[in-house]
Amino acid sequence: MCRPRGRTGDAELNESIERVLTAGDAPLVVKVGSSLLIDDDGRPRTAWMHALVAALAARPGPVLLVSSGAIALGRPALGLGGRPGSLAEAQACAAVGQIQLARLWAEAWAGHDRVAAQVLLTLSDLEERGRYLNARNTLETLLARGVVPIINENDTVATGEIRFGDNDRLSARVAQLAGAGLLLLLSDVDGLYEANPRTRPDARLVGRVESVDAKIEALADGPETVGFGTGGMVSKLAAARIATAAGCPVLLASGACDEPIGRYLETGRGTLFEAASRPQAARKQWLRGLQRHGGELHLDAGAVQALHDGASLLARGVDGVKGEFRRGDLVRLCGPDGPVGQGLAGYRSTELNRIVGRHSDEFEAVLGYAGRGPVVHRDDLVLFS
Repeated sequence: MCRPRGRTGDAELNESIERVLTAGDAPLVVKVGSSLLIDDDGRPRTAWMHALVAALAARPGPVLLVSSGAIALGRPALGLGGRPGSLAEAQACAAVGQIQLARLWAEAWAGHDRVAAQVLLTLSDLEERGRYLNARNTLETLLARGVVPIINENDTVATGEIRFGDNDRLSARVAQLAGAGLLLLLSDVDGLYEANPRTRPDARLVGRVESVDAKIEALADGPETVGFGTGGMVSKLAAARIATAAGCPVLLASGACDEPIGRYLETGRGTLFEAASRPQAARKQWLRGLQRHGGELHLDAGAVQALHDGASLLARGVDGVKGEFRRGDLVRLCGPDGPVGQGLAGYRSTELNRIVGRHSDEFEAVLGYAGRGPVVHRDDLVLFS
């Protein structure tokens, strides 16, 4: 078997990634974008799909595929020559194309005596704790029975404010949900470069990233659209941040070849984002991945330090409240220097506005009851660093 000859400079790490790709028992999440699945004429690249499935079917561990392509596949049936011009058209395309997409993947896996299952998710499915646990139980049951989940955002019903935004972020959340050993992001480029390789052909590939920090994020040009795909390097870095914080390494490699996994094993070309050395607990992982904020709490420096020391957020450390939200809604926690974390509010925004800066002994006089404890309990918050 070919050994990866990448630039990570860590043979043990390279061998670990190879094991997950070819022989590992841990779940492997593979994200495939529309630009790889659909050719310039809007037709599915079935030969490419079958080659990828053949490589994935050869490994003993479970596989989850996060696949785009439904909208692009549905366009011809609706007589659209270009991108949908409205949300309604996009959702109609998704409704038609999702059946075709599921059939294509099911046929590819059937050739290897494997059953595929369609799993459509919305942001709310992973934002609400009960639905998150239901989704996780479903995936675990499918994987335990050797079924391959084919996962996509439910574009038929998802709208702007309830979307993941792209399947890169969705794949990171799926990797988190499934406790994956690796998230493989197949792209139309080899990995993360020090500059945009489309405009700077001499740009160098970044082989290994220990942490997705501001310096790494600055390497991304911003969202871009290529062919039928959406997103860009910004969304891939966001996905890497989510997955690595959950203890899952991320490999960004090119899918623009007939056998992308074999190519990586032969050449080692790609960018490996290392997992956090201390993955967050399951609930903290879920909290870290939430995206829909109901509002913001502005904290003083002392409260920020207390959070880093492991304390809950108390009302006397809150300087201000922004937005309207209910008890249990997600709120962003902002210190003097910017966002520091997020968590679930212990009070409604109307209540918080009345107890900001106060000691808990004053709550009963202000609220008419003794209060419910901290503003955000330490078990219900996660810090960004």
